[in-house]
Amino acid sequence: MKVSKTAAATARRLFGLCQTGGKLDDAKLRAAIGRLVESKPRDYRGILGALHKLTRLEFERRKVTIESSVELDEATRQRVVAGLARQYGADLVVDYQITPSLIGGLRIRVGNDVFDGSVQGRLERLANAF
Repeated sequence: MKVSKTAAATARRLFGLCQTGGKLDDAKLRAAIGRLVESKPRDYRGILGALHKLTRLEFERRKVTIESSVELDEATRQRVVAGLARQYGADLVVDYQITPSLIGGLRIRVGNDVFDGSVQGRLERLANAF
């Protein structure tokens, strides 16, 4: 469904109003959606679609995937998450994965950012250099 410019602008404005201190406030978002559905303004379905997209993108931006070739000990996990929290904020959702094909090191994905410090990634970069 294509969203009109006015619906997208209204959704961005509502999304901004649902934030507290730079973080999305779940209660405000639910109240805004409830009022929107109750009052049914013009093109409210487009507004809801655009608001859904903005919310989904915000949650994806906060999702962290940490891949390693072996299980990380708790001290290493805390150190990695603390470094990411300093850069991206404290409200990150962290998921750990074991990927033996990495050979060694870590691959960290935060939203759209990827930090590849794995041996596999280095070998691939070396192979591409030739």
